[in-house]
Amino acid sequence: MSRLGTLGARLYRGEVGYDFVGKRMLWYGVSILITITAIAGLMVQGLNMGIEFKGGVVITTPKTSVSVAEARDATAEVSGHTPIVQELGNGGLRIQISDVDTAQADKIAAALSDDLKVPEDQLNAQQVGPSWGEQIANKAWTGLGVFMILVVIYLAIAFEWRMAVAALIALIHDLTITVGIYALVGFEVTPGTVIGLLTILGYSLYDTVVVFDGLKEASKDITKQTRWTYSEIANRSLNSTLVRSINTTVVALLPVAGLLFIGGGFLGAGMLNDISLSLFVGLAAGAYSSIFIATPLVADLKERDPSMKALKKRVLAKRAAAAKGESAGADATDGGAEPQDGADRDAEDATPAGAVVGQRRQPTRGRGKRR
Repeated sequence: MSRLGTLGARLYRGEVGYDFVGKRMLWYGVSILITITAIAGLMVQGLNMGIEFKGGVVITTPKTSVSVAEARDATAEVSGHTPIVQELGNGGLRIQISDVDTAQADKIAAALSDDLKVPEDQLNAQQVGPSWGEQIANKAWTGLGVFMILVVIYLAIAFEWRMAVAALIALIHDLTITVGIYALVGFEVTPGTVIGLLTILGYSLYDTVVVFDGLKEASKDITKQTRWTYSEIANRSLNSTLVRSINTTVVALLPVAGLLFIGGGFLGAGMLNDISLSLFVGLAAGAYSSIFIATPLVADLKERDPSMKALKKRVLAKRAAAAKGESAGADATDGGAEPQDGADRDAEDATPAGAVVGQRRQPTRGRGKRR
């Protein structure tokens, strides 16, 4: 078995682990800092909305010898706006100019004919109105609202309302970070970006639901034992699914990273950046929130329940008694008395009523008379 597989097995059995839930205040602080940075970037720089949301003209050319940089400079000089120029697969160019009406678009296309070394009748200029992008945005907001309502209802029924609230907060956390990074990086927001944002909603919830399902099973009849508090059981459940969460996240991030860094960066296919950046950031933020935000939030909310408070008191009292017994046993050993093992007493206390401890004695059966 590989080293990662061995670690995963030990995490699942509870032999090793990291106290994610116990250090939740640290993770909350980190998340708040990241979220504030994202919101500040969104308020200061704003989103770089694409032509579909602002309106303008899209000019496409057949194959030309003019480079992307030359076309960008020529278009900026003619139109007075900063264009977005992309190279197409057939060797042509796609030029986007925002905030341009139809009359201006015809003049710009005529002026660019000489600079782009393409006859004017071969330039395809299409006017794009902002109403189309506005319709997409409105439908996206509607879909997002319906999705969140359905998620809360489903999680409240399948698990409990505390898990639904924690998952919703983690989801808003992921969306805020993704949109904030878009504002900080300055990538253009297109319909592909909206599709990417809606896609990460499912990925963001995937790991969270996996952890919640394990926590639901582990916390059955939790009040009938006095060994673990709810937070400790939540942390054990989180550690048992940690390697699985990491593996699924890495496998999902690899192809998206290929689209973003190789397709969009190295090969220059700028249109891939629209959806790949939102997917990459959303997947990473979703994995982070499921481990460091959602489960600790559930533990926080659950520990406020009176039954969980009473359980925590019993667990701590039992541990204090066990520690006191071990200390008394050590003193008795020093005095020559035979000690009683505190761990054994703790195990006996933890044994459910009616359970059989040790070897069971069989009843003595009467022997038949010898003939």
